Amino acid sequence: MDPVKRLFTQSPWTECLNPDQRRRTLGSLYAKSYAGGEVICRKGAISNVWIGIAEGLIQLGIESKKGKQLSLATGVPPGSWFGEGSLLKKEPRKYNVVALRKSTVVFMPEQIFFELLNENFAFNRFLLIQINERLGQFIGNMEHDRLLSPEEKVAQSLATMFNNLLYPNADNKLKITQEELGNLAGVSRQRVNQALHLLQEERILTVNYGEISILDMEALRAFEQ
Repeated sequence: MDPVKRLFTQSPWTECLNPDQRRRTLGSLYAKSYAGGEVICRKGAISNVWIGIAEGLIQLGIESKKGKQLSLATGVPPGSWFGEGSLLKKEPRKYNVVALRKSTVVFMPEQIFFELLNENFAFNRFLLIQINERLGQFIGNMEHDRLLSPEEKVAQSLATMFNNLLYPNADNKLKITQEELGNLAGVSRQRVNQALHLLQEERILTVNYGEISILDMEALRAFEQ
């Protein structure tokens, strides 16, 4: 299936649209493909689209003048939409959007976004819940960055990628490499390997090539050393 139609079909917010809104919205969406490491949107760029992930894995982050990186969120997996905050405030984007691997990204023009916002109460409610969940995630990331050990950071970076409201298509399996997880958690690949080995010993997850399966989600979220 075409990536635009697939993402549209899988997105929970489309269920609240009437036939005319579905037709207009689907007709407005367009997709672009990006290589791993490629910048999708730069900090300071005009925010004129809502962004959905059809394939791949995306990271939101900022970079200091000295090159220090700070991840603002865990990886954004397929089925997710983001960027509504900057779009609603009509301000320049305050973070970089980078593809961690080959990714297909879908864009909704601001005109359609605001039409849905003005016409559809259920769409407004979806955005309110999404913004609230993302705020909680950002606050949690700040806490993790300052207080947790590297192993705990890895566990929490994994756990936050299984938020059903922000990432509706997530199941108990996640296709991600140790290098990608290290970029998201802000730790070295060696630390990621150590953390995954520990979590596997605790029977919280299992690790296969390029894939992590969660066995005990509650234990992963509560993991402490």
